[in-house]
Amino acid sequence: MVSIHHVHHVLTYIPYALVLIDLRYEGVNCDTDGGVENHLAMGKKLLAAGQLADALSHFHAAVDGDPQNYMSFYRRATVYLAMGKSKSALPDLSRVIELKPDFTSVSFTARLQRGNLLLKQGNLDEAENDFKRVLKSSPTDKEEKEAHSQLTRSDEVQRLLAQAHDSFNSKDYTGTAAFLDVIIETCVWDVSSREMRAECFIQMGETGKAISDLKATSKLKSDNTNAFLQLSTIYYQLGDHEMSLTEVRECLKLDPDHKQCYAHYKQVKKLNKQIQSAEALIQEERYEDAVSKYEAVMQTEPNVPQFSHHAKMRICHALAQGQQSSRAITMCSEVLESDPENASVLKDRAEAYIQDEQYEEAIKDYEEAGKHSENDRQVKEGVERAQRTAQAVPEERLLQDLGSEEVGQGTAQKKEIIKAYRKLAQQWHPDNFMDAEDKKRAEKKFIDIAQAKEVLTDPEMRTKFDQGEDPMDPESQQGAHNQQHFHRGFQGFNPFGSGPFSFKFGFN
Repeated sequence: MVSIHHVHHVLTYIPYALVLIDLRYEGVNCDTDGGVENHLAMGKKLLAAGQLADALSHFHAAVDGDPQNYMSFYRRATVYLAMGKSKSALPDLSRVIELKPDFTSVSFTARLQRGNLLLKQGNLDEAENDFKRVLKSSPTDKEEKEAHSQLTRSDEVQRLLAQAHDSFNSKDYTGTAAFLDVIIETCVWDVSSREMRAECFIQMGETGKAISDLKATSKLKSDNTNAFLQLSTIYYQLGDHEMSLTEVRECLKLDPDHKQCYAHYKQVKKLNKQIQSAEALIQEERYEDAVSKYEAVMQTEPNVPQFSHHAKMRICHALAQGQQSSRAITMCSEVLESDPENASVLKDRAEAYIQDEQYEEAIKDYEEAGKHSENDRQVKEGVERAQRTAQAVPEERLLQDLGSEEVGQGTAQKKEIIKAYRKLAQQWHPDNFMDAEDKKRAEKKFIDIAQAKEVLTDPEMRTKFDQGEDPMDPESQQGAHNQQHFHRGFQGFNPFGSGPFSFKFGFN
């Protein structure tokens, strides 16, 4: 429910004479139908109480009861204006003028108000005609002053429009936008001026302002398919496939047979489906498949840099998560060449550097990411992990990778160690890697985790490890004996499939 204070505030924007006319005719019997008169009386009371919706219902009933009663239209227009529904008020004001064409207080007040609305819409010729007609009547001093003022303003807008068109034709988009800024201050609902200014903003590279104007025109003009197509195109060029799809769908709602909108819709929908599929693959930890899908995205839309940039960002992430460190570093570095402050990519490359045992580089990337992503918990944790891993012996590094504090602290049972080992061995099997550098690194990791498992499942070697000694140190006689035993155990079958390795471990 709208408050009385709100109604009084809104009515201050309606010409004073309009309110006076409403009061002046309060006791007039507009027709012989008592029902219509009752609706008018109830509508006025509800309006005064701030119950605009209820008042409007009574004025609707009064109009339906007597379509020739100009006061019913007049009062309904008053409510529409109080509710901010100027588009609805305009035909009612025109109906008042049609039913009461003589120069009475009601007609010239309605004409003055209609002229104001037409001026806001940019219908300058029609607005000027209304203002001139008011001046030919016998308006009050206040109404005469307003009509003169609005007529002068309309003439000024006409002059500015001519200058704006000249500037636009000369491709002076900045100058055109400046003229249109002033015009739109008066003609706030002028669709054509906003469309021209949106085009200027597009040419000037100020897409945010262009979007704002186009969204306004899509609301001001009910069937504005062109606005929705332009909005969809702008969002597409910005790389926002979801908003692009939303806007082009609005175009097709208005016109399902719109050829340009339909063609654009098919392209955006295809791209959107590919991106969603790629993200789903990342969530499922199918990183290599996600990389392939994002490579398909770049093939689908090679002409919009934003989509290629986004695809490379996500490929960088997928490769880092998939332990493909060499490829990840290469892709992440490519992205950072054009976007050096991208915190997400810096963190992904840092992760890849840790995998590649380039700890100093990882720390640099994490610290740089922290400059562009304040209070980022991953940055702090990443730096600490890189520093800790750089100082650890090989077995400790692998145990940290397992994410098990119990293992790292030496409290894990044999079953837990074997379970963690199997998981990591599956992950680092060399057959999982395509890139030559990554495969070589995987071979080393595969051997290291086998060593770690061997140490931690042998009581004697485990004791030395827990005491801070390196049981695999060849200078240690027992260590050398165990190391020889360990390497002999590498001969046999490969439990993880075909490949250049044939390892055999006992899970006793």
